[in-house]
Amino acid sequence: MFTKELEGFIAYLKHEKNASPHTIANYRGDLLQLSRYLEERKMKLQDIDNIVLRGFLAVLYDRGGKKSTVGRKLAAVRSFFQFCVRKRWMDDNPAKVVSTPKQDKPVPSFLSEEEMQEFLDLPRTAKPLDKRDKAILELLYATGIRVSELVGICLDDVKYTERLIRIRGKGKKERLVPFGRMAEESLRSYLRVRPLINKGHTEETTLFLNYRGQKLSSRSVERTVDKTIRRSAVRRKISPHSLRHSFASHLLSRGADLRVIQELLGHESLATTQKYTHLDLKHLLEVYRKSHPRS
Repeated sequence: MFTKELEGFIAYLKHEKNASPHTIANYRGDLLQLSRYLEERKMKLQDIDNIVLRGFLAVLYDRGGKKSTVGRKLAAVRSFFQFCVRKRWMDDNPAKVVSTPKQDKPVPSFLSEEEMQEFLDLPRTAKPLDKRDKAILELLYATGIRVSELVGICLDDVKYTERLIRIRGKGKKERLVPFGRMAEESLRSYLRVRPLINKGHTEETTLFLNYRGQKLSSRSVERTVDKTIRRSAVRRKISPHSLRHSFASHLLSRGADLRVIQELLGHESLATTQKYTHLDLKHLLEVYRKSHPRS
């Protein structure tokens, strides 16, 4: 339908932009798809406006196109039209007012309760740093706090009698988060060996220390999780954020109110909390049948 213009654009990609053969093949395929769409409607290149383009995108969605794929095709069309404007084959680029599809954020991996049990059984040694790592993992799962919040905990933020921790969240907002018996045991065990890690840095008040006796970094926590997951039987990518997701999912599956979970996670919006929850269909059906009066 616009063969001359398309070949001119492909030559531009190849010789001026030094695009890879893979990129060129993708762009050609995407633009040929647009060409067929126009041909079916007996339209020319100059007939295209933002309404026509939105119709093209709608067809792609109807055919099962993913947002990422549709977004890539729109980027190819936008670049092609911009080239056509420079060549004065078109007066304006109609794609510049068409919004790129908002991409879905991937749901983080999470562990089942059985996998979490195995994960938290590690590490098992009495080495001071292993005791620290054990306390870190137990606390992340027990509280659902962010890694950035965990590394900011100070010694006097932990109230062992009440099993509460003062957490400084986003926007410097503070909240109290409870933790359980297992996390308490791991924390107390770590505190007994913390002086061995502290190495005389008595001014360091943060709870978790690195091997130099200084404040632990978020990256160090990520390495701890990576190391522990490699020791376990879980064979997929797990991040510290996965423990936060597991915390929310397991609470919800055991009947916790979503707004309570929202408060524990430190979310301002309930919609944000809902992204962390993951219930399988079997559980949803079970809750529905037990709870709905006409089920």
